[in-house]
Amino acid sequence: MRAVYRGLAVAAAVAAAAVAVVVVLPSEPDGVVAGPVTAPPAAQPSSGPSAEASASASASSSASPSETVTPAAPAAQVTPTPGTSLAPGYTAMEALYADPRVPELTAKVKRMRLPAPSRRVTKDRRSGLAVPKLPKPWKTYGPAPFTTRQVLPRLRGGTVRGMFVTCPLPIMEQKSPRDSALLAARWTLNHHPKGARITWLASQPVRHGWMLVYRVTYGKRSSRAAVVVVDGGMSKPGLAFVTVPDAQRKQWSDIARVASGVRVLG
Repeated sequence: MRAVYRGLAVAAAVAAAAVAVVVVLPSEPDGVVAGPVTAPPAAQPSSGPSAEASASASASSSASPSETVTPAAPAAQVTPTPGTSLAPGYTAMEALYADPRVPELTAKVKRMRLPAPSRRVTKDRRSGLAVPKLPKPWKTYGPAPFTTRQVLPRLRGGTVRGMFVTCPLPIMEQKSPRDSALLAARWTLNHHPKGARITWLASQPVRHGWMLVYRVTYGKRSSRAAVVVVDGGMSKPGLAFVTVPDAQRKQWSDIARVASGVRVLG
């Protein structure tokens, strides 16, 4: 019996040793005992934008609560230039003020005396305007791309001639008729020779709108011009634009006729 008990004790000791081995050894042949988690080594910086974004995210996540990460300075805005689309973040009026071809319209620019409006009119139903039908030598001409057009005879050897047109306002309407007229005057430089610049001659309100008269200088030559922006009850205000070159200065008086004669159709 003593031999039996001695054999059972030996078997129990062997079983305990086997259990201890199972606990200490990994569960699989290639298992790794877990240790402290450490940050991976920093990757070498790359010149690509994705690397910059990753570096920024890593700096933000590794900063302690007492540290602050200074954000990158915002990119500088680009100043709008004449003849281009608006730079991001700029309004139409800010682009106007940045245009060296168009000076500031100050209180020094005075009003002008206007003659009695003409009884003979041309009707522009798209713009909701009735405008003067100018006497000879003016004549009606094919309107496209405008809605009405009157012109002076082309001079021999001349590249510009007098023109009087109407159309719905071709630029974005502003909160005030004065600002809409300013943008319209700037737009009319597209219909003058290259290098044209504006000098203001008159500025004043008219019924349902605003009128501007100005001189346009290009090289040694110039033109007199005017824009009248009037709300004719349509989806957009109507624009009347007249320009007469110095070679046809006898018709400069017709600019005042246009300015005084634009009214709402009805």
